[in-house]
Amino acid sequence: MSTATTIESTPRYWNEEPSNRPDRVRIRARIGGLHCSLCTGTIEKALGRQPGVDKVAVSLTHEQALIEYDPKVARPEELFRTLRDIGYTVSDPRKVRPFEEEERDLVREGRRFLAATAFSLIAIALIAHPTGIAAIALPTVVVASLLAFVFLVLRARGLGTAVGGTIALAAIALALVPLKEQAWFEAATPWIAGVMALILVFGVGNHILRMAFQALRRGILNQHVLLEIGAFAGIVGGLMGFVLDLPGYPTAPFFAVTVMVTTYHIFSEWLSLIVKTRSSQAVKRLLDLQPETARVVRGNQELELPIEDVRVGDLVRIRPGERVPVDGQVVSGHSAVDQSFVTGEAIPVEKSEGDAVVGGSINGTGTLLVKVTAIGEGSFLNKVIREVEDARALKPGLLHLVDRVLRVYTPAVLIISALAFGGWLIGSWLVTGEMNIARAIFAGLSVLVMGYPCAVGISAPLSIVRGAGEAAEQGILMRTGEAFQAYRLVSTIVLDKTGTLTEGRPKVREIDVFDGTEEELLALAAAAEASSEHPLAQAVVDAAFQRGAVPPDVQSFEAIPGKGVVARTDKGEVLVGSPAFLAGRGTDISHAEERIRRLENAGRTVIAVGRDGRALGILALGDTLRADAVHAIATLRKSGLKTVLLTGDNERAARRVAQEVGLDEVHAGVLPDGKADIVRKLQTNGRRVAMVGDGINDAPALMQADVGIAMGGGTDIAIESADIIILSNRLDTLNIARDISRRSYRKMLQNITLAFLFNGVGIPVAVTGLLYPVWAMAAMAVSVTVIFFNSLWGRPTLFIDAILSVGRPVGRAAESASP
Repeated sequence: MSTATTIESTPRYWNEEPSNRPDRVRIRARIGGLHCSLCTGTIEKALGRQPGVDKVAVSLTHEQALIEYDPKVARPEELFRTLRDIGYTVSDPRKVRPFEEEERDLVREGRRFLAATAFSLIAIALIAHPTGIAAIALPTVVVASLLAFVFLVLRARGLGTAVGGTIALAAIALALVPLKEQAWFEAATPWIAGVMALILVFGVGNHILRMAFQALRRGILNQHVLLEIGAFAGIVGGLMGFVLDLPGYPTAPFFAVTVMVTTYHIFSEWLSLIVKTRSSQAVKRLLDLQPETARVVRGNQELELPIEDVRVGDLVRIRPGERVPVDGQVVSGHSAVDQSFVTGEAIPVEKSEGDAVVGGSINGTGTLLVKVTAIGEGSFLNKVIREVEDARALKPGLLHLVDRVLRVYTPAVLIISALAFGGWLIGSWLVTGEMNIARAIFAGLSVLVMGYPCAVGISAPLSIVRGAGEAAEQGILMRTGEAFQAYRLVSTIVLDKTGTLTEGRPKVREIDVFDGTEEELLALAAAAEASSEHPLAQAVVDAAFQRGAVPPDVQSFEAIPGKGVVARTDKGEVLVGSPAFLAGRGTDISHAEERIRRLENAGRTVIAVGRDGRALGILALGDTLRADAVHAIATLRKSGLKTVLLTGDNERAARRVAQEVGLDEVHAGVLPDGKADIVRKLQTNGRRVAMVGDGINDAPALMQADVGIAMGGGTDIAIESADIIILSNRLDTLNIARDISRRSYRKMLQNITLAFLFNGVGIPVAVTGLLYPVWAMAAMAVSVTVIFFNSLWGRPTLFIDAILSVGRPVGRAAESASP
């Protein structure tokens, strides 16, 4: 089947999104085969030149492309065929890539690398002179180091054959060094090196050649083109040795450079794939927490069905000790549920009728009957995994600068290489009367090798990928690139009260009735609050339900954000809200002012209830501070942050909470739109502000802040407005997220500096023609290795563990995580 047929018959290779222009279509697709930032430039150029395409944005770490085009001119099938022709793969961005598929890619790249390593070892042995301590030390040290590395990888299943073959070839390489003293072997050396170069370029690394050809065909200069120009320059230099037959001409070394250049590219591809894959796989294994079957109650029957057959609205019974198979709401039963493997909360959470449960959590000693609210892609676990994958799309401003540099980097290297080659040819002829062809090729080839751009291209993304993975392990989702760059610079952190500093589960603590009974008061209040999602409203409804108060039917409902609600019932117009709200509507509550003041001084939130202009009573609600609130705020202040409380609650209750947790500043009684204004004022004089919230009323402030942080238990609107999501709802992770932001940005700066330092120093040295291409290749291998290890610094086992796990069958996380 042709590529075109495959794409046209599978329209789910892309996902349509709304565009800002009505006459344009925006689509998103996952792109496989991205290696460094130059790959993103390749795709952006290739698609940007297509008729009808207005905008293309490609993220290396996200591995996705966003395309906006005119549907009258361009077709998605043709656009994605272009990407496939270049050598990239296209898949649906909405689907989580299976673990097994990623492992197959790692095993394939690992085999390529091991095969290329074997050829490089033999090439080093062939060109090393058998006399001299330094000459013998080079291949010995390299071979010994790589053999040690190979033995580590030997444990990885699926690579056994390749490893065994590499070890055998490496042993042969060691034996070749003393053989060079034999005249017959010295004559055969160039031929052996040439054959290996051809096998590596046209065999093991043929995917690079294919991508370079397709890029050149479209007039695009990227790292694949640069690599192949260097590889073919080495081959041409070697072939010239056969043709010219000049004494002392370095035929074998030219072929050896081709071998090592290709090996280096495969090596950097493999390492990039390992880091990118492992950064999110720990979270992807959350899917293994979900049981494969569920006990569904239908009618009078209880059926054990595969999870794929469960539907939204089904009733699922969860027995003691079982994992919750779906997201849902408890219909009946009571139990403590362990959510630690999902949200990081160590203490089991009590669940009863009306409470939400998350798939993957562990039921305690009670039996629960749960109504399914979400399955498959809509489940909490899948959303978390998609957020982690989205976190790999992070692109701080500094990375945009690197991308702009890389757009001109490859052409600049090619020009310098050509000038070095031509300069040595002409210069040597003018000085000596003869062209020094070998030295000219050495100079041009060394520039190509030293200027290979992948060290620059992977320097910034690697630090971001590592940081996103580290944050995810802590239950922190970094959703935007600016979260990494800006959060470290924040000087003020603003916190909402209800659901952020407190548990977000307020309860009615006191009831004062002015007219009628408690049941009547609660019934009317619940009728007005039933349509609201605010935690205080839910607390009123719960209190009415517990006392058996039946709310009257509501004919109309009006909410005044931050103040209260007006409900028209068959028993009259009911007002529920702050005392000031009722007073402003003409309801006299002056006789209760002293009682209200005492309750607010005690930290209560007071809601007044009135009907037809007459005050019926007040409800005093109280919430519990989060257990880690005091310690978390103290840690933030110790790190130099100014802490501010921003709430719609009354002044006295807000100050009571601020005093308990040790906040610096309080803004109380603030309406939702006023919260954004407060944040804007705090941002004056260039101060950077982070806002932490969880409710719909926090969304404007989250958007206004330099960094918006949403608690994972909050509303969808708040979460969508945030740059950072705290899944665990633990306040102490606010400081952890800031530390990760600082470390990641520092690593990014270090990596970029190292990359440009290697290339910036190496290219001028290579122009002199005094740098042996093999040594240039060794220097570039060192540069990319240093960048990788710098990215992983502080977690020394991360890289080795990642390598050792390649190809291993993965047991279900549920088994290893069981209590």
